[in-house]
Amino acid sequence: MTGAGTAAGTAAGTGAWAGAGTAPAGRPPLRIVLCDDERMVRTALRVILEAEADLEVVGEAATGAEAVALVRALAPDVVLMDVRMPEIDGIRATEQILATMAEPPRIVVVTTFENDDYVYDALRAGAVGFLLKRADPDELIGAVRLVARGDSLLFPAAVRSLAAARTAGAPPAHAPWVARLTDREADVLRLMATGLSNHEMSERLGVGPQTVKTHVASVLTKTGSRDRTQAVIAAYEGGFIMKKS
Repeated sequence: MTGAGTAAGTAAGTGAWAGAGTAPAGRPPLRIVLCDDERMVRTALRVILEAEADLEVVGEAATGAEAVALVRALAPDVVLMDVRMPEIDGIRATEQILATMAEPPRIVVVTTFENDDYVYDALRAGAVGFLLKRADPDELIGAVRLVARGDSLLFPAAVRSLAAARTAGAPPAHAPWVARLTDREADVLRLMATGLSNHEMSERLGVGPQTVKTHVASVLTKTGSRDRTQAVIAAYEGGFIMKKS
């Protein structure tokens, strides 16, 4: 988990990492499950994460099936999920976890290549974002804290590239929900696609943070999305970005 030039650099440009590296005071440690078929990778992740007082690795899984069973049993806050794993891959494991838990954890998929089709499928399945295996320790720690507080690891350039590959050829037909967006909701979705946080959207639109939060919630409902990342994917696949931007 070392090196520069990762996808996290894209997030840094949008302010997504702002404050993410600061441990919240007075809270119990965030409980994390590591899912990767390589023991060395799991060990490296554990060493990095458990060096932080507010982070605790509570379990490890080497296969997708083990991951599903372990996460259900331990109910962690965050799961780091290898996108390619034996038995069932990280995509199916993510789907099963999210479909069977009333309060599922935040799942971040970990991959070697940013343009991996598996990453896109995992995001569509409900993962809140992805990290490259060469991410710096500070990026890893910041990502865990970021998703635990309810944000998504949204890398606009990567999502745009992945979506473009999936919608190559004829422009996608506009999804029915596009016509149901209000003008302000459309503005919010476009800004979400650039990776702006609620606070940044609030400043850009000149409205209060609570108003932005309300619009984001409405966008998620209308697009049938679990989180912001799924909404942005829906925006590309539903023809919204191509039509509006």
